[in-house]
Amino acid sequence: MSTLPTKSDILAWISDNPTLTAKRDIAKAFGIKGAARIDLKRLLKELEEEGHLEKRHKTYRDPDRLPPVSVLQVKAPNSDGDLFAKPLEWQGEGHEPIVLIIPRASDPALGEGDRILARLQLVQEGDHNYEARLIRRIGSNPHKIVGIFRKGSEGGRILPIDKGADKEWTVAADATGGAQEGELVEAEQAGPPRGRMGLPKARITMRLGDPSEPRAVSLIAIHQHGIPDDFPDDVIAEADNAEPAGLKGRKDLRDMPLVTIDPWDARDRDDACYAHADDDPKNPGGHVIWVAIADVAHYVRTGSALDSEARKRGNSSYFPDRVVPMLPDRLSGDLCSLHEGVPRACLAVRMTIDSSGTKTGQTFHRGLMRSIAALTYQQVQAAIDGTPDEQTEPLIDDVLKPLYAAYAALKSASDRRQPLDLDLPERKIEFSEEGKLTAVNFTIRLDAHRLIEEFMVLANVAAAETLIAKKTPLLFRVHEEPPPAKLETLREVADSAGLQLAKGQVLKTAHLNKLLHDAAGSDEAELINMATLRSMTQAYYSPANFGHFGLALRSYAHFTSPIRRYSDLVVHRALILAHGWGDDGLKPHEIDGLEATAEHISLTERRSMMAERDTTDRYLAAFLSDRIGAEFTGRISGVAKFGVFVKLDETGADGLVPIRNLGNEYFHFDPNSATLMGADTGMVITLGMRVTVKLIEAAPVTGGLAFDLLTLEENDMPSGPSRGGPRGRRGAPSGGGPRRKQANARKKDAKAKTKVKRRRTS
Repeated sequence: MSTLPTKSDILAWISDNPTLTAKRDIAKAFGIKGAARIDLKRLLKELEEEGHLEKRHKTYRDPDRLPPVSVLQVKAPNSDGDLFAKPLEWQGEGHEPIVLIIPRASDPALGEGDRILARLQLVQEGDHNYEARLIRRIGSNPHKIVGIFRKGSEGGRILPIDKGADKEWTVAADATGGAQEGELVEAEQAGPPRGRMGLPKARITMRLGDPSEPRAVSLIAIHQHGIPDDFPDDVIAEADNAEPAGLKGRKDLRDMPLVTIDPWDARDRDDACYAHADDDPKNPGGHVIWVAIADVAHYVRTGSALDSEARKRGNSSYFPDRVVPMLPDRLSGDLCSLHEGVPRACLAVRMTIDSSGTKTGQTFHRGLMRSIAALTYQQVQAAIDGTPDEQTEPLIDDVLKPLYAAYAALKSASDRRQPLDLDLPERKIEFSEEGKLTAVNFTIRLDAHRLIEEFMVLANVAAAETLIAKKTPLLFRVHEEPPPAKLETLREVADSAGLQLAKGQVLKTAHLNKLLHDAAGSDEAELINMATLRSMTQAYYSPANFGHFGLALRSYAHFTSPIRRYSDLVVHRALILAHGWGDDGLKPHEIDGLEATAEHISLTERRSMMAERDTTDRYLAAFLSDRIGAEFTGRISGVAKFGVFVKLDETGADGLVPIRNLGNEYFHFDPNSATLMGADTGMVITLGMRVTVKLIEAAPVTGGLAFDLLTLEENDMPSGPSRGGPRGRRGAPSGGGPRRKQANARKKDAKAKTKVKRRRTS
């Protein structure tokens, strides 16, 4: 008869044999056979109830130890380049085990967020508890959802906040994470793609609070787009231990009257400027322009925790009510911010321009500066316009007027170069002190804004040209010319408005500017500006120089904002390397990885843009939510087979008129001309048409707006029964019968009349 082992014997054997933990393995090890297996099952059950063992997939293991083969999530490398991982199967009490990944030469490169299957070995000493060796990579992070939690009898459901999301997610009772009814939550996919009743399963990973709070809007976008908004402890520690840079090895610029000019609510100040007339007799009427930029590279060293986190974020993300910075506040708001009256480390460029605004030379310096004034755009413009305040009055003659004189010369050069001159007003969302959204306004562009833009463009060009001359690798800001298909669409839009875009020659920004100029002041101005913007390719970063089409420049790099853009930090390091200013320049492995860095930060930039746009949409929906039933004027900004998008004049908000709300007839969608045509009336709906709409729905959680279309080009929409008979909207003919031919003829005639009318009035 087999002798049963004690509970201690079983636990000790499982600990020594973590890969052999099925009941049959335990029975074989202790020679247990026959009826004795029933007693062994009882012992294992007792150990499970007492918390000493955990049964998973017919095997037993110590709940305070990780299984020998585990699923791990890779963390970001630490300052030494070591990779650690989060054990996703940890169920024990106390601190989560620390798992170090031991790479092998044959392993693929692992990145933050990767999920891997790994074999673990328990270690008894050192700064980690386990060492992991890769078996295989099983994918990146699971699909994440941000939504509203609704409690149910067996857990609950999540209603996603994404616009257009058409499915809910089920949450099991043990996967709610303590979430309460109506809370905003973050969750991840759990189990197979679809569960009971065809709905996917989710596990709540974070509770985000009350979704109706105004400040929750940007928080939704931050989590939805995966923007890191908490700094790891080691990153904060590095930033907190940083000390101000001294004068050693730097040019002393502290007596130069540099000033910062920023929005009134600026969160950081990373650029300062100064200009004066050039006293070189060989440059009559010329100017000297200084641009000084925070020396972030001094504080954020290659390979440090700060550098790893900054690269991961790629850039700061700006929202109406908050900023998610690329660097901790100790740097972004203090040591790297060019505060008034405080010595600050900088990289400065001295540029000379002739009387026509053409740059004739530049030299870069690593310096120590001290801003004499922190000014706003409105202050500076008011001072130049004759109404200075106490701060700007002493600066008018020696600081502000020379800045504007240099700007006037630069503007003449810009006018000759003709960068793309889009007129797209920027929206400004305003809040009360209590955080309540109070207004949506359009910002006014001043010459003070344009002055700083021209100075920064000049400095960015100087950085690119200097590094090219010194044959030092860098990241260029690239903007390629529009593809032919998009240009053809723009030509069709222009033609429908009675305007022309040059054809049959190499496209230049001057051609686009002529189109924009011809449309200026007309009803079609906004349409043409929007269509021109949509025809553009998206700018990106690259170690190869393909020029910047929009700015009409051959070489362009981002140098002026290293506090909020990792690209600029790379350019600073390249300048440090090129000039031999220290050991904090661009390193060989960074140069080898420039392509990957460029691709990564181009993606993070787009991620921020989408999050910022979604946040604005949600705030606008919240702002309009108490005006359901109100009528608004606007223009058609997009046409699709499911309806038309309308941009409101009052706020610039975009919303959808579903096709079912376009009158009582069937509409055919023509993707080539981006038009909808009524099957019965022959009515043609296209981009740019003036409309009056009624707001029927505003969903702050998703940012969605829905309208009824009341008038089109000041004409009422047809109402009453469809002339298509009982088949109505859905049953309208789709073939090429007589009705279709008649409708096509009406469409052609209507478009011709529209062109003639618009040409006469343009």
